[in-house]
Amino acid sequence: MKILITGGAGYIGSHTCVELLNAGHEIIVIDNFSNSSTQVIESIKKITHQAFIFYQGDVQDENLLNKIFKEHKIDAVVHFAGFKAVGESVSNPLKYYQNNLLSTITLCQVMAQNNCFQLVFSSSATVYGKPRKLPIKETAPLKTTNPYGTTKLMIEQILGDLCVADERWGITILRYFNPIGAHESGLLGDNPNQPNNLMPYVVKVATHELPILNVFGNDFNTPDGTGVRDYIHVIDLAQGHLQALNKLKSNQGIKIYNLGTGKGYSVLEIIKTFEKVNKVKINYQIVERRAGDIDACYADTSLAKKELSWQAKYDLNKMCQDAYNFVIKNNN
Repeated sequence: MKILITGGAGYIGSHTCVELLNAGHEIIVIDNFSNSSTQVIESIKKITHQAFIFYQGDVQDENLLNKIFKEHKIDAVVHFAGFKAVGESVSNPLKYYQNNLLSTITLCQVMAQNNCFQLVFSSSATVYGKPRKLPIKETAPLKTTNPYGTTKLMIEQILGDLCVADERWGITILRYFNPIGAHESGLLGDNPNQPNNLMPYVVKVATHELPILNVFGNDFNTPDGTGVRDYIHVIDLAQGHLQALNKLKSNQGIKIYNLGTGKGYSVLEIIKTFEKVNKVKINYQIVERRAGDIDACYADTSLAKKELSWQAKYDLNKMCQDAYNFVIKNNN
């Protein structure tokens, strides 16, 4: 298949590029480097020993998208491009609504104009809000707690309406839990311009870039009092996209899958595991809980296992080891 990957220089997008190239697919990548760098494109080529076509630009640029579709016979699209910092979305909601919604609408319009109706969309477990029941099934009630999550939910609704309006569409929505880790080569990993997740902060304390890690609350209703999340290795997540694309060829309408490990790990478990596997000390302090933080969140992944023949393979040790390896190699 010839696949367009939007946001292919991002954390999850870049690892997915590697998996698709290694599986024999041809890829075309578009990214505006708003939260990534040109080095990522070179790293993908170095890991896979394969060349691919890259366009620097924004997915809201209808003329550029039309040019890409006219120049290449694209079979399917994997849509990663979007802003993803929860805190920033609360302080600047219009930025998120404009970018995340308009880029998706523009992309779908151009796809339809060019007779491409196969799409895998990068969604998030944030669409579940505060879960009533664990583990979380795809059929759980949807309710968001921040504008970032709301953009994901609104896009899911838009894509659902598209499938109702035009039966040619085949769309798979993948709801990610908490991706961490890196490619074991050390050439690709999570290097955000603005960190907003736990692991980049843990790594920054390990490398003495930050003096101490803030742990937000130890009075949650969890075994050790710290928040519990479903952390998944980014390579497992990338392979989930490969399986979704393989299945997409026979799909019509909309399919939704959770991608996680199905297990919850607490903040303190992450810290202790990171210290153990990497033989480093992580200084941390307990500070006040953040508004809106929930006790626990982890996936029921049985549907992805049944229908996509996919399940996460890597454990927390591997996630922590690869995350640190990436930073050590790139710091040197």
